[in-house]
Amino acid sequence: MKVFNPHTDLPALRGRLARDDGRRVVCYCAAWCRTCDGYQPALEALAERYPGWTFIWVDVEDSPDWLGDEDIENFPTVLVQDRAGTRFWGVQLPYAEHLQRLLDGADELPVLAGGPGLIGELAGA
Repeated sequence: MKVFNPHTDLPALRGRLARDDGRRVVCYCAAWCRTCDGYQPALEALAERYPGWTFIWVDVEDSPDWLGDEDIENFPTVLVQDRAGTRFWGVQLPYAEHLQRLLDGADELPVLAGGPGLIGELAGA
């Protein structure tokens, strides 16, 4: 499965969001962040292993509107959502295993009030 970038893949991303089941992972990073550079291949590998999730890579400088009213303090910052809402919103160490455990248990996590908003709405999908 592909990791979508809204700056370069917006039409394809909107199409995917229109037909997915609402399970989405968004990694907020910046092009200058070397930690993010190292994390991107791991995120791409997870996207292959979790085809039921839509993975999105947001460069906060290219696509600041994808943050809603939120600010980013550290990278990578990860958002995990499903149909119920936001399940995780925060900085995560750049280890694929941590995100994998988070996704495996996402249904058990409480729905949070924080985060940038529903991804489908931010994408205009």
